[in-house]
Amino acid sequence: MAGTDDEAVAAADDALYVLTAVLLTPAKFPSVLGDDYPEACAALGLPPRADGYGLVLGQDGDGARWTVVIDDVSLVAVAIASWDCGMEYELSPDERAVVTALPGWPLAVAVAAPGVPAPHDPPPEIADRPPLSPPDTSFWGPAQRRLGADEIALQWAAWREQIDDTEFSGASEQARPESAEPGTGSAGPGPAEPGSVGSAEPGSAGPAGPGGPGSAGPSGPGPGGTDSPGSAGAVATAPDEDRASEGEDEAPARGHQGVRRVLAEARAYVASPPPLGRVRSSFAPGDARTLRADGPGWSIVARTDDIAFVLLDEEPGEVLPIGRGPELPGLLEALDKLAARPL
Repeated sequence: MAGTDDEAVAAADDALYVLTAVLLTPAKFPSVLGDDYPEACAALGLPPRADGYGLVLGQDGDGARWTVVIDDVSLVAVAIASWDCGMEYELSPDERAVVTALPGWPLAVAVAAPGVPAPHDPPPEIADRPPLSPPDTSFWGPAQRRLGADEIALQWAAWREQIDDTEFSGASEQARPESAEPGTGSAGPGPAEPGSVGSAEPGSAGPAGPGGPGSAGPSGPGPGGTDSPGSAGAVATAPDEDRASEGEDEAPARGHQGVRRVLAEARAYVASPPPLGRVRSSFAPGDARTLRADGPGWSIVARTDDIAFVLLDEEPGEVLPIGRGPELPGLLEALDKLAARPL
């Protein structure tokens, strides 16, 4: 048990009531914790182990919150898959698989164990570090932006069907002037009211099923129409860097320069691979892949055979759709080749 306080582990293992579990691997981790796998591990004080971890969130007999970190990733993956299918699965990690027990929970959990006191942090005398707590997502920032990107990836079809492809036809490298202000461009997905949709964290359903453990807390943007505040950002095709000129007659539409910066930084990943997990690839219908990339202040969600959506820290609540254009397909293909993938 590297870096583990034995007393804390014993307290957590003694009648731990498991509420939910999540994976912490290069290909799948709670993105609310960071832009990449090493950053998410650092948020928990863990070294970025190559095979990753399983995080088991529960309460002890006194109701205290504990996060038990185990190295049996397959066990947690099976439990999550079973719960997602509505099946019962008793997650009971072997003591030899326990890496450490951390006080508190790094994610919001909407349920509590029956028959024990309400969830609370363990007392300092048995916790050798400050308790974990979920990142603050009550305001727009990196954590909320990443949750929004998670939500788009999970509900791709709902978001995609609200984008009119004719908005991309004939679009220049400069977004249309009439789409400059948020909420006035093409109909597009917009942020939902806080709490109106479940957690965007993949693989966080617990024994209670979807909408149970792991689904509390403000959500990221959800599907919406033109009446949603900030529902439409600038619609643009993937810009060609060679065409960008600094002496353009019209001022760039709001968000366009941010999109240009994001795509340039994403291209840089191809030449110089980013930290592990900053680009992730997961399954999608057909031969496509769902691609997720993050960077300082931005997130991209895309299908390798379709368009992309961009979220920016400096554009609260805005979701900027990017048309295929001449550049995006090659960029997505290159990113997919270096992306971390589930085993």
